[in-house]
Amino acid sequence: MVFPIAGGNESKGYEISNSLRFNDGDSPKLEFTPSSTGNRRTFTFSFWFKRGALGTSQYFFYTDNNGSGSTDFLIFINSSDGFRTGFLDSSQKYFGPSRVLRDPSAWYHAVVAVDTTQASASNRIKIYINGVEETDYAVDNRSDLGQNTELDFSRQAVHRISGYSSSAYIDGYLTEYHVVDGTALDATSFGEFDDNGVWIPKKYTGSYGTNGFFLQFKQTGTSQNSSGIGADTSGQDNHFAPTNLAATDVTEDTCTNNFATMNPLAAFENDGTTYFNGNYTMAEGNLQMVSSGNTGNWGHSFSTIGVSSGKWYWENRVNSISNSTHSGVSQLFTSGYFQNQSTSKNINLTNGNSNSGNYNIGSSFSSGDILIVALDMDNGEVYFGKNGTWGNSGNPATNTNPCFTGLDTTTEYFAGFDIAYAGSFSWNFGNPDFAISSGNNDGKYGNFEYAPPSGYYALCTKRLAEFG
Repeated sequence: MVFPIAGGNESKGYEISNSLRFNDGDSPKLEFTPSSTGNRRTFTFSFWFKRGALGTSQYFFYTDNNGSGSTDFLIFINSSDGFRTGFLDSSQKYFGPSRVLRDPSAWYHAVVAVDTTQASASNRIKIYINGVEETDYAVDNRSDLGQNTELDFSRQAVHRISGYSSSAYIDGYLTEYHVVDGTALDATSFGEFDDNGVWIPKKYTGSYGTNGFFLQFKQTGTSQNSSGIGADTSGQDNHFAPTNLAATDVTEDTCTNNFATMNPLAAFENDGTTYFNGNYTMAEGNLQMVSSGNTGNWGHSFSTIGVSSGKWYWENRVNSISNSTHSGVSQLFTSGYFQNQSTSKNINLTNGNSNSGNYNIGSSFSSGDILIVALDMDNGEVYFGKNGTWGNSGNPATNTNPCFTGLDTTTEYFAGFDIAYAGSFSWNFGNPDFAISSGNNDGKYGNFEYAPPSGYYALCTKRLAEFG
C-alpha cells in the first residue's frame, strides 16, 4: 500500500502557519500537570511531525507515574524508526506498525485513539498514519491492556511532549497538536484527502474535554511562558511550560507549506560511505551541520528539495570555521569530492582556495558571516554573495553579472555543501535556526536576514507549486 505524504494543501482551505522545531541536543520539552483528573480510559492524540535525526528514540508524549504504580502512557518513535504507542506498568507493552518512517523531507500525520472500555482488545488502541489505520503490526501487546484500564493520561501527573526521563528528546518539527479527553476519534476528524489523493489537515471542530488541549506553537496568547510557545488555544487553558525552546524555534515549515532542509539521507563522505561515520553531525531540524575537526574525508550534504526551473534564494550562516569550505549548488552525487567536480556537476562559493567550479568571493568567511545564494534555473545562472552584497558586481533581479552561467537546466540542482575541518554552518531556506535581525520574506513566505532579489523565492512547496 502506498501512503501519500503531505507536502502542500492547494485544493483545500485550511492552512497551518507555523511549527515548533526541536533539537535533541538542547533537551527540549514541554510539560503540563492537570489540576484535576479527566477521562483516563478514552482519549485521542493527533499531531503532525517532520523527522530530523533518524535512528534514535524520540518521545511525542509521556506521562510519568512518579512511582505511584499507575500505568504510564507513551507515544514515540523507536531507534529503528518505527512508530509506537504503549504503556508501562510492571513492564513495557507496545503497539505499532511494521513500516518505518524515515523520510526527513516529509510531514507525517499521526492519530492515536484509545478506548479501553472496548470489549475487544483490538479496538482499545488504534493508530492512523496519514489518514490510514495501521493493520500490519511489528508488535501488538494490546491484549495486555485490560478492559477499562485507567492509563496515566489525564491524571494529575506530569504530561510531557519530548523526552522520556532525561533522554529520547524529539529531533524535528511538530505542529497542529490536538488531544481530546473523553472521546476516541479516527483520523477523519483532523484530516482529509485532497483532489490528488494526498492527506492534508482540516480544522478540528469538536470539543476537547477536561484535560484536552490544542497546541499551535504560536508566539502570542495566554501561556505559562511569555513567548506563547506552549499556549493551549483550545479554550481549556491547559498550557504547557516550555524548556530549552525559544522564539527562533518557531518556523514557517508546516504540513501545508513544506520548506527545504538539508537531507541526512543524502549525506556522505568522499570515500563512498553512505552516511557520516561520526565525524559530522546534523542538528536543528537538519538546518545545521557540524564537523568535529580534520577528518581526512570531506563531508557532503544536499538539500531535501532540488529544482530544474524557477528562481530560488537561500542563506548559509557561518557559525564557526577553521579552514577551507565549499557552499553552493550541485547535482546530486554519491561519491567523490564536491569541490573537484566539473562545472556541470556543481558550482560553489569557496573560502580559501580555488578549484574548477569554485567562486572565491574575495575574502575568507568568518564566524557570523551570512552567505547568500540566488539560483536561476530558468537561465542556468547562479549568484553568490556575502552579508547582503552580491559578488562579481552581480544583480540577480536584472540578470547582471552572474558568478556562473551554463547550468544544465534539464536536471535538478540542490543546495550543496562540504567541509573537512572543524566548523559549523546553518542554512536558511526561509525557516532559520538562527536569530534574524531584519526579517524579510520573498513577498509572501519565509524569514530571511536579507531581502530576496525580485522574482526569487523561498525553497518551499507553496512556491514550487507556483514557480517550480
